[in-house]
Amino acid sequence: MTTILPRKDVVIVGLGWTGAILAHELTDQGLDVLAIERGPWRDTATDFNIGYVQDELRYAVRRDLFLQPAVETMTVRNNPSQTALPMRDFGSFLPGNGVGGAGVHWNGHTWRFWDSDFQIRTNLTKKYGASRVADLQVEDWGVTGPEMEPYYDQFEYLAGISGKAGNIKGQLQEGGNPFEDPRSRDYPNPPMQMTYAPTLFAEAGRSIGLHPFPTPSANMSRNYVNPLGIAMGQCTYCGFCERFGCANYSKSSAQTTILPVLMKKANFEVRTDSEVLHVDLAPGGKSARGVTYVDTSGEEYFQPADLVLLCAYGLHNARLMMLSGIGRIYDPVTGEGTVGRNYCYQTNAGVQVFFDDKNFNPFIAAGALGQTIDDYNGDAFDHGALDFVGGSGINCIPTNGRPIGTRPTLPGTPKWGSAWKKATVEGYKSTLGFSSQGSSYATRTNYLDLDPTYKDRFGRPLMRMTFDFPDNDIRMSNYLCDRMEEIAKALGGKQYNVSRRKKGWDSVPYQSTHNTGGAIMGTDPGRSAVNKFLQSWDVPNVFVIGASAFPQNAGKNPTGTVGALAFLAADAIRNQYLRNPGAPLVQA
Repeated sequence: MTTILPRKDVVIVGLGWTGAILAHELTDQGLDVLAIERGPWRDTATDFNIGYVQDELRYAVRRDLFLQPAVETMTVRNNPSQTALPMRDFGSFLPGNGVGGAGVHWNGHTWRFWDSDFQIRTNLTKKYGASRVADLQVEDWGVTGPEMEPYYDQFEYLAGISGKAGNIKGQLQEGGNPFEDPRSRDYPNPPMQMTYAPTLFAEAGRSIGLHPFPTPSANMSRNYVNPLGIAMGQCTYCGFCERFGCANYSKSSAQTTILPVLMKKANFEVRTDSEVLHVDLAPGGKSARGVTYVDTSGEEYFQPADLVLLCAYGLHNARLMMLSGIGRIYDPVTGEGTVGRNYCYQTNAGVQVFFDDKNFNPFIAAGALGQTIDDYNGDAFDHGALDFVGGSGINCIPTNGRPIGTRPTLPGTPKWGSAWKKATVEGYKSTLGFSSQGSSYATRTNYLDLDPTYKDRFGRPLMRMTFDFPDNDIRMSNYLCDRMEEIAKALGGKQYNVSRRKKGWDSVPYQSTHNTGGAIMGTDPGRSAVNKFLQSWDVPNVFVIGASAFPQNAGKNPTGTVGALAFLAADAIRNQYLRNPGAPLVQA
């Protein structure tokens, strides 16, 4: 029997970055807001205490903060001719679990996508001809860089990002990224103080004519009080960012930037350890009545609401839409349907440079402490004579020197024994690593749908992921590896090793938790699931916020754009939707 609860103005599914931002903005508007979070409550003082949070075995190896496959998993395959099999252990990517979501365990790289990224199909077709994107399914987002700028600014000041602007109101700034779009003002905090490895990397880049700059970081370079009056502390370079919560209140997350204010509001409530099964639609399927969820006792509840916001991890947003009958599931054969379309990832590669005479002290580190080169990112360089589109940032970001996971050794070193031990000792302090984080462009056969065979513990079909690295992206990554090899040679060292990206995506080794697409935004309801304000084309009182909205992924981390899109959606709801609730903000 389902218990029917009192109605709320707004119900939010998931309380990570996007859910917290939307909850804060809409409670400020006077709405009665409920967030339903599948995982547990997590707070800095009680869950990331300095006495135990720096436990590599618990958090980095055993993945205490992450979603477990027994709770939800998916099936995976490389192409539609294969039979998808369940992921029994998350490896390639690691979705978060609990309040704060993936924003708890991220490293803190905070990028803005460029106008050329948002208008990618138009831009590439105009510059290189339609034939250059014929094998791709890239789409314009429906927004422009100038439209997104104030929302990026809002997120960066909420999160206290440390960095150096490269372009303020059209004026290039010394020391910043010369390729970025104009911004209205500098970052709220100066760049982090560089350690030896990124300093040396930047010197090598400049020596061959490249333009390194400090990586924008959600690790605080100094003490900071954000616009909500929440204080954060200066980063201590402990090296426990990725896969960890921050005990020092130095890494931006919902816990350190929003929740201390949000949780005090009388018109906000969060229910944790509660999983939303589906969105309930009214007869005819054109509006949502609320959501049905279960708690840890197994009891089922129906939560009525006037407005439903899907703010879960991007993959879960797409699956929840499929399970709820919101929109039509994409069919790669006919090209019809939009939900599950344009699943994209990240196309990464890496380089290690080995020295005899350097000591990089890798344990003095932070998640986004480093230097980046954008000379070969996006459309910052001419692709006219090349056989690909897209690009990559090149990043030297020594995130940690944790003893279990940090074991750089020369190629050919035995995997165990005395020779391995000797190589581990020699390589630990004297190895410099850097990497390319490449774009991932959509193709017809990279998509999400529901698996016909496997079900979860509630009897619902698992989501099925069909993905392999497109040929275009492999060619792009190989070109970037050649450029990284030039940097490696400029660095010197006794030897270097380039790990190139190959086709045949493998779900086992960790690569990136930058899963995008599946509920993409756009201007055409035949090719996108949500409009430019993240509102469902099919069910107008449902908004779907997160990286699920990305039509493709750029050569940058998605979190800054996810945060900006949350503020864009909140602005649209506050200043447009609430004037005429239930109406579409964009006419199909």
